[in-house]
Amino acid sequence: MDKLKVSILGAGRIAATMAETLAKMDDVISYSVAARDLDRAQAFAEKYGFEKAYGSYEEMLQDDGTDLVYIATPHSHHYEHALLCLNHGRHVLCEKAFTVNRKQAEEVLALAEQKGLLITEAVWTRYMPFVKTLHDLLASGVIGKVCSMEACFGFELSWHDRLVNPALAGGALLDMGIYPLTLASIAFGDDIAHIASRCIKTDRGVDAQDSILLEYTDGKLATLTTSMLGNLRNEAAIYGTKGHLILPSFWHAEEIQLFVDGEDTPHIYPCPVEISGYEYEVRSCARAIAAGKTECTEMPHSETLYMMGLMDRLREAWDLRYPMEDV
Repeated sequence: MDKLKVSILGAGRIAATMAETLAKMDDVISYSVAARDLDRAQAFAEKYGFEKAYGSYEEMLQDDGTDLVYIATPHSHHYEHALLCLNHGRHVLCEKAFTVNRKQAEEVLALAEQKGLLITEAVWTRYMPFVKTLHDLLASGVIGKVCSMEACFGFELSWHDRLVNPALAGGALLDMGIYPLTLASIAFGDDIAHIASRCIKTDRGVDAQDSILLEYTDGKLATLTTSMLGNLRNEAAIYGTKGHLILPSFWHAEEIQLFVDGEDTPHIYPCPVEISGYEYEVRSCARAIAAGKTECTEMPHSETLYMMGLMDRLREAWDLRYPMEDV
């Protein structure tokens, strides 16, 4: 297959991270970018080396040169923009959270299947090298029988309008809570027996910090905390009967620390990323497109639907709905 031509829909902060990554990849071409403002798109294209810039999403999607569109708009708009891309016949890598809720996700995935197009969620954690290392360590029994985990993820972001704006599906859960929930899914699977949770809301009605306890059918427990009110420890620990694992910056971990009970020094398992970590999801898309698949192995549609449904359940318990859900 020729080099994958990647276009970006949106020109904000996360689009810039992807653009910087694409510029350092030998196996892709930074093809085009679209923003609602042509000047902004042109400035973005010039800065990051894209071949074309468009002042409307629709115009960019009409360009048949594009192989894959990365959706980098707020998650409140992912549903609309994913449908737009698919209806123009484009393969899609959609930034997390995939949509606002499971119902939207089901509609998007059904359209992709109908059209035979790839669409996948850009939860970069699932594509990264540390995932295989983690699975290997857990399967080896080196920490004994695994019993529990904890993960916390939080930064002081209450000043950020997108994160506190209900109209943009703001709040800690969709933007940040998805990461500890994803790690729990990677490490423990999805066979959850009971969920207990609490959230603290902002004066605008979105969740500012959340505490989630997942009990699995095999007796494991996952204790997860997320916050946009303060800078948390931002690491995860997985405990067993003979030791434990520590994952610093677990959502994009570049090493796993193994602590065996009775030993003074941890064993370090490096899992360095090549560029930023975004390269793995792009390459996964390239492999899937070349194979004629409509989903990526690392992020199957079933996992996207599961996670969207889980977050729906949490928000229902918190009586938290976004304005676009009432339309």
